[in-house]
Amino acid sequence: MTTHRSTLRRAAAVTAAATVALVLAACGSSDTGTSGSGTTTPPASASASTGAHNAADVAFATQMIQHHRQAIAMADLAATRAANSDVKTLATKIKNAQDPEITTMSGWLKTWGEKVPDAMGGMDHGMDHGNASPMPGMMTTQQMDELKDASGKAFDTAFLTMMVGHHQGAIEMAKTEKSNGVYGPAKALADDVITAQSAEITQMNKMLGTS
Repeated sequence: MTTHRSTLRRAAAVTAAATVALVLAACGSSDTGTSGSGTTTPPASASASTGAHNAADVAFATQMIQHHRQAIAMADLAATRAANSDVKTLATKIKNAQDPEITTMSGWLKTWGEKVPDAMGGMDHGMDHGNASPMPGMMTTQQMDELKDASGKAFDTAFLTMMVGHHQGAIEMAKTEKSNGVYGPAKALADDVITAQSAEITQMNKMLGTS
């Protein structure tokens, strides 16, 4: 009888020890975790939320906001000047995609304590004002004026030709961000720009009959 009771006690002790081990293991596998030195380390989501960024990320957001604004200004003209309904549809698609991205990038700059570029009035979105390093793909003021003055099929051709070049510039900027930036959301947006605008370049070249 005594032997039987001892066996039961040992079994109970083993069960209790196993329970404690499971609880400790569960605590150790939490999102917080510990480093080898026993110091608590933040979860990955906390690290991402700190907003680590560098100068390349700031440059990408600042310049792409202005780049997008010019594309939207071009797209706005299509509603009343384009002859081809496909051009009008594409212009609307471009505006609907890039407008929210401007809002997103403006939010990043504000969070980082950086200045959001001022919106340029009217059609003066060109980069021909003595800037030694114009953003790739940006149209000059003269080109924007010519687009504004065009209509019908002439507008369609000018719009598609100019937007192909504009998109190519945006892709170049996005590739620079992917290479030099460190802010995850900005690099992800750069990926989106490359994917979406590459597809639109293919579409526009087909519409121009040059694919």
